[in-house]
Amino acid sequence: MSTDNRIRIFDTTLRDGEQAPSASMNVDEKLRIAHQLEKLKVDVIEAGFPIASDGDFEATRKIAQTIKHCEIAGLCRANAKDIDRVWEAVKYAGERGRIHTFIATSDVHMKYKLQMDEEQVVAKAVEAVKRARGYTANVEFSAEDAVRTRLPFLARVVEAVIEAGAAIVNIPDTVGYTIPSEYFNIIRYLKEKVANIDQAILSVHCHNDLGLAVANSLAAIEAGARQVECTINGIGERAGNCSLEEVVMSLNVRNDILPYRTNIETTHIYATSRLLSTITGIMVQPNKAIVGANAFAHEAGIHQHGVMMEKSTYEIMTPESIGLNQNKLVLGKHSGRHAFKQRIDSLGYDLSAEDMEKAFVRFKALADKKKQIFDEDLDAIIADEIIRAPEKYKLVQMNVSSGSFAAPTATVEMEIDDKLKKVAVIGEGPVDATFKAIRKLAKSKARLLQFSIDAITGGTDAQGEATVRLEEDGREVIGQGAHPDIIVASAKAFINAINRLYSRHNGTKKPSL
Repeated sequence: MSTDNRIRIFDTTLRDGEQAPSASMNVDEKLRIAHQLEKLKVDVIEAGFPIASDGDFEATRKIAQTIKHCEIAGLCRANAKDIDRVWEAVKYAGERGRIHTFIATSDVHMKYKLQMDEEQVVAKAVEAVKRARGYTANVEFSAEDAVRTRLPFLARVVEAVIEAGAAIVNIPDTVGYTIPSEYFNIIRYLKEKVANIDQAILSVHCHNDLGLAVANSLAAIEAGARQVECTINGIGERAGNCSLEEVVMSLNVRNDILPYRTNIETTHIYATSRLLSTITGIMVQPNKAIVGANAFAHEAGIHQHGVMMEKSTYEIMTPESIGLNQNKLVLGKHSGRHAFKQRIDSLGYDLSAEDMEKAFVRFKALADKKKQIFDEDLDAIIADEIIRAPEKYKLVQMNVSSGSFAAPTATVEMEIDDKLKKVAVIGEGPVDATFKAIRKLAKSKARLLQFSIDAITGGTDAQGEATVRLEEDGREVIGQGAHPDIIVASAKAFINAINRLYSRHNGTKKPSL
């Protein structure tokens, strides 16, 4: 295939993906995801919006300092302060550091948000690109709400920013409004009408409000786009973004009519999906394409028979092609450190010696209670022991009494700022009593929006995995906890969520493309 047929994968999980409700991550969590994205061999990691908060700046800077094989981008509005801040963060990546600046171009955005006319917008866009170009040749410009922009004006903006030095021009479907045929025509129009279009890479960034983000991205590729901006598991604001795994595997599976290639190491897709779910607490829906639990499941008898005879009868890709190990039974109580470490590594986790030891101790404790340890159990151990918010509040011990004749009572002891505190509370049920006790100890006013418990694996000895969604002062977070005792799991999830609320109290709302 020619170089022109290479599609660059721009991953914005850590920026746009993080803007999904409850998906915000701290610096360490972002670094873990960035290392996995490097294994996946994405071309560009958009690490954050550095002007938004000190945390976003620090995460972007650390990723730029640490990641060696991907370009590192930071997003900024079209103003000097934002642009300078991005360069302060991404400069450590050298030529791989990318400044990604944007301004809206649609009539509705110009009139109501920017309160600027066409001339002002063009001037602002050109000024921003030139300032960014003073730092690096790796400059990307995005025309926010491009698909609702009048095409002659969009072409004018694109031509102007390329002349100013933009190496990549992004045509985002910011509100998920377009459909494939229309998007194809927009990209083709720009290819035909913009005189200097060959001097820049055309990029696309699609939201999934109509469920068309992947289809729109593929249409844009056929029209001439050569960079796709996407996220792991399709997470992002509102209905999410173009799913990285779906667009990449579409190109792989249908290479017969989509003769394009990416650099993605597809065998790391499944591990990357699991890691993101573990960190954010946002589970993948079972029927999600590529990485959902049912993606390679066959229930109908005729399908099962066909797959047993020849997999290609009902499978258009192999589980192994995305790194899915179908032999999920991996370890037991007699397994040693070497086997444990090997399995943890194969799941995509990169743990320090200290963290590996902590996880191993927890694994051995669980193995004494469970006969068989599955991958999902290991994910829960890592989430519970390693990937957690900084712990202001820690569960020390608890006891719950409940039954048909007794008032449900929870006695909870917690460590708060290195001090032990204990309380007993009566509730409507054991979980309600537990949550009330935790709220009282933490002096929390957080509102419970959602609570669920699932068995991590099959069997009566399965660990329970609890998930809670809390809201406080307009900020939503997800907390998770796992334990063979589902009440303890619920308590750990609630405390995890409260810790996330506390650690992200100073977060800032970020813009979306």
